[in-house]
Amino acid sequence: METFIESFVQGLPLYALFIIIAVSLYTLSKGADLLVDEAVALSERLGIPKMIIGATIVSLGTTLPEASVSVMAAIYGNPGLALGNAVGSVICDTGLILGIATLISPLPLQKNIVNRHGWIQFGAGILLVLFSLPYGTIGDIFINGGHISRVTGFLFVGLLIAYIYFSTVNAKEESVAATVESSEEDSNKLAIFVKFVLGITLVIVSSKVLIPTAQETAIRLNVPESIIAATLVAFGTSLPELVTSVTAALKGHGELAVGNVVGADILNILFVIGSAASFSKNGIQVPVDFFKLYFPAMIFILTVFRVGSIYSKDELKRPFGLILLGTYILITALSYV
Repeated sequence: METFIESFVQGLPLYALFIIIAVSLYTLSKGADLLVDEAVALSERLGIPKMIIGATIVSLGTTLPEASVSVMAAIYGNPGLALGNAVGSVICDTGLILGIATLISPLPLQKNIVNRHGWIQFGAGILLVLFSLPYGTIGDIFINGGHISRVTGFLFVGLLIAYIYFSTVNAKEESVAATVESSEEDSNKLAIFVKFVLGITLVIVSSKVLIPTAQETAIRLNVPESIIAATLVAFGTSLPELVTSVTAALKGHGELAVGNVVGADILNILFVIGSAASFSKNGIQVPVDFFKLYFPAMIFILTVFRVGSIYSKDELKRPFGLILLGTYILITALSYV
């Protein structure tokens, strides 16, 4: 899809690119509105907390396209793309997205649910680092890097299945919905779910159109390629999560934003990296840069969120959002030094 859009926009005049950007931004915002509204409606209908809806259904919907790209890259011999995509997304989701959402409005925390999923999020990050270490030659870690084996990939996929099962069981326990429902209520749920899927589709398709169009526009306006790579391309992969979380925060549904980020982080590690390593004959080679910068940055930013969640009473305060956003900006700057 990306290749088709890129080739299509290259043949358009500049004014047409501006029109496409305007339309994409409009549909992106409308899709996010629809996605958040229907996710909240689904949460109320099923009696499941918004945090869990965000951590499962919403995060799966916004992460699935990037996961499929990473898996296909692994099949065609480029599994390293999945590692960079996943770790970069975790840093971006938790730092940039959660930081911005918290600065917009302190995010409500349902402590038992946030801690339950938050520790899984943190644990997944730790496991990724531990299973990347070359224990036989650990002294050469900053020379030769590390490796994620195919067996580790299967283990991560198994943990993902366990996480989904765990989340489903807890969702049922958290549910306060009536056990006996009318056919009219069932049809209402179906309508909500259809609108919810439509919202996800609008967000993803709009993102896929917006980024290459903006990139081509920047090239036409003689913006340096390095700036394009550091902004539009890096920003584009997390745009669905960003617009969904920010919209949720603006609408007063901060729990949905927290759930979306936490769930997306778990899926990026267990699903994206796990699937890519499983489909790659030789696993995934971990470059030295990940041990020098990206893994420490990921663990630090996940630790900040964990500490913020534990020591906050009923909402994640703006100072933690400022630390998260500042950390993301620093990591991004260091990655280009």
